[in-house]
Amino acid sequence: VSPAAVITPTKGMSSSHPNMLVCYVTGFFPSKITVTWLRNGKEVNSHVTSSELLQNGDWTYQIHVFLEMTPKSGDVYTCRVEHSSLLDPMELIWEAGMSESERNKLVTGIVGLVLGAIFIVIGLIVYLRNKKGRPSLPVSQTQGLMPHECAT
Repeated sequence: VSPAAVITPTKGMSSSHPNMLVCYVTGFFPSKITVTWLRNGKEVNSHVTSSELLQNGDWTYQIHVFLEMTPKSGDVYTCRVEHSSLLDPMELIWEAGMSESERNKLVTGIVGLVLGAIFIVIGLIVYLRNKKGRPSLPVSQTQGLMPHECAT
């Protein structure tokens, strides 16, 4: 019987507890199975633990294989399952997205850029309205006039 598998990420409870990926593999028979983790195509051996092989009660088995990790944007994690019922190894892929702090920095930058653009546009509109509303007189016409006569 062929296995079914799924990857589930879990977040650490605090900074001292790392994030974890769990590869749940279930519904396979016979019980002999190999589950390995890869990061960016390379096998990971450290920080990998697994549960005992558990019986499902229907003559099939399940196993959970855990990988402690710190996700970095762009990292690709693969859970590879090898079993006698499969012609080729089954590979499930999980890609690390942006972290919350990276996403917050990006949003802050975009908001700052948009606000800056809005202030520039408002400044240009005010400048152009003031320029159109007050025709400037050549210097020769303003000489000899009193300050109150220059105002339009």
